[in-house]
Amino acid sequence: MSEIKDISTVKACPRQFVLAINDTLNVLSGKWKLPIIASLLYGKSRFKDIQENIEKITPRMLSKELKDLELNGVVKRTVYDSTPILIEYSLTKSGEDILKVLDAMVDWGIAHRTETLSKA
Repeated sequence: MSEIKDISTVKACPRQFVLAINDTLNVLSGKWKLPIIASLLYGKSRFKDIQENIEKITPRMLSKELKDLELNGVVKRTVYDSTPILIEYSLTKSGEDILKVLDAMVDWGIAHRTETLSKA
């Protein structure tokens, strides 16, 4: 597969555009990934801190989703050799760049809500 280097190349080809959207959705899909990322936008956190920030997420699901985000290069897991052992999670550069996506989603959501409510 050829590497896509800029958005104009992707937008010129419907197939590449859909592929790029699917790549994004594959990394961010699911109920918990975006809340986990949002929690980590505020800095490094321990497992328990992330769990406390996200209502109703089970430890098992949080563990699974963190591993998945780590495999996709969005989250970094750092283990400190201390007693007791300290493990922190943080966003990678790629994970931090998702803020642009989240900001765009918030902007769209506000505009959409405003437009929809004005028609009601």
